[in-house]
Amino acid sequence: MTLFRVSDFRPIISDIMKLLTHIPSWIKSKYFIAFAAFCVVVLFLDKNDFFTQIDRQKELRELQQSRQYYSTQISAERKELEALKNNPATLEKYAREKYLMKRDNEELFLISEKPDNSKN
Repeated sequence: MTLFRVSDFRPIISDIMKLLTHIPSWIKSKYFIAFAAFCVVVLFLDKNDFFTQIDRQKELRELQQSRQYYSTQISAERKELEALKNNPATLEKYAREKYLMKRDNEELFLISEKPDNSKN
């Protein structure tokens, strides 16, 4: 078992001390170190870190867009509902188009359109 002597580490320690003398004093300040630690915690380690906030802002924009879409859809549906309540001709047209209803003395023929896949 070999033991290390303090004299073995002196060159390494002197090299480290030389590197530390080149660091500006404002970086070695306790205020700067505390501020840097705070920034690291806020940007990377916190539950609500910077990247999570960016993702949440993106999700919020998407939700606001979908909210706007659905509010326009709701207003269109309300207009259609009012038209159905107030106009019997509109009600009959809606029943014929959406539910394929017919009168007793009518016959209904459904013709499906096939997409043209051949290119001539």
